[in-house]
Amino acid sequence: MKKVVMAAMGGTLAGIVATTQFVGPLVAQENARSTNVYEQLDLFGDIFERIRAQYVEEVDAGDLIEAAIDGMLTSLDPHSSYLSPNDAADMRVQTRGEFGGLGIEVTQEDGFVKVVSPIDGTPADAAGIEAGDFITHVDGDSVLGLALDEAVDMMRGPVGSEIIITVVREGEAEPFDVSIIRDTIKLTAVRTRLQGDAVVLRVTTFNDQTYPNLEEGLAEQVEAAGGMDNVEGIVLDLRNNPGGLLNQAIRVSDAFLEKGEIVSTRGRQPEDGDRYNATPGDLAEGKPIVVLINGGSASASEIVAGALQDHRRAIVVGTKSFGKGSVQTVMPLRGDGAMRLTTARYYTPSGRSIQSLGVSPDIVVAQPRRADASEETEEETNAFSRSEADLRGSLDNDSLTEDEIQQIEADRAKAEAAAALREEDYQLAYAIDILKGLTALQPSDD
Repeated sequence: MKKVVMAAMGGTLAGIVATTQFVGPLVAQENARSTNVYEQLDLFGDIFERIRAQYVEEVDAGDLIEAAIDGMLTSLDPHSSYLSPNDAADMRVQTRGEFGGLGIEVTQEDGFVKVVSPIDGTPADAAGIEAGDFITHVDGDSVLGLALDEAVDMMRGPVGSEIIITVVREGEAEPFDVSIIRDTIKLTAVRTRLQGDAVVLRVTTFNDQTYPNLEEGLAEQVEAAGGMDNVEGIVLDLRNNPGGLLNQAIRVSDAFLEKGEIVSTRGRQPEDGDRYNATPGDLAEGKPIVVLINGGSASASEIVAGALQDHRRAIVVGTKSFGKGSVQTVMPLRGDGAMRLTTARYYTPSGRSIQSLGVSPDIVVAQPRRADASEETEEETNAFSRSEADLRGSLDNDSLTEDEIQQIEADRAKAEAAAALREEDYQLAYAIDILKGLTALQPSDD
């Protein structure tokens, strides 16, 4: 027993000796780092004083400090930034769902301002701004080389005022100008409707109202359909949704999952990670779900799409999403400002990060550009497109009852509505066709 104790003690002593041999160099390295940091801070102070004393024009010391802080944060990644007191107040208002502006979510790429997505029903959306557009000029002034916050400030202005932005778009040979009238942006987080026998949930953003709006809207449409038995399935439309609050993405995912992981986050330290799991209960009651995404679907949208895809709860249709796989934490600062800092990466239930890769749809379906309104369809120009029923004196069909004829006419009306939807929104029509196919494959209760 004594030998064991001694061996253990010997091991401990050896560990102590080995450790103390490196204490000196480690302390020296740490002191060197601290000295270097203090030297850099002294350098910053020297430059600050030189600017205040010798710059060609008088400058505001507070503005200089804010610019230095913002520069420090924006050098980290495109999503970290300093929020001035006004910007912080605007951000708090936006998460509640109403703010003034153009209605676009932007990021920075190669020195230019890139549109993540326009927000439904906003001036930018009405003006035809598209996800993936690059903004090069604002009212004739170049934004190249500006910090993102500076470019955004250029686009701000009084409600009702006009702004001219110059856009570079893939597929267009030359840049072009777009005129937009600034307005108060009132975000409706979720719009719901019945499209045939499918419930369409159009989620435009993830703010405080998203899950309550979704739950209420789904219940209303199910009631309008006469109950869940009459619903073929659900289309969760996340196209051009730039994201928002993480907790709302988790709640929306949980709404359609009975169990399992929704998303995990991993920070710099292992203890900074979190894992979020679904709770029992499925608002769709097991009905098939199709999720629509495109290049404007980012962040929280990708969390939802990734979770439902990994659990095979939904078929994801559309085009590759934006690829923002990081989590930002907004930290209040003295003076009513705030710091938005990237603190973690998030991972879908299968453990994949979508950072810079995006969520790949199960079925790739691009949205074709609309044809010129002046172009006539083949059917409209075909003089021989009439049917037997259009001929004068044609015989009646005497083999069908009145109810059967009405059912055929109702089915035809649905088919014509579906055809019209393909012209208006091909991706949505494709999603509804998938739901019809999945419903047809389900076993009958008879």
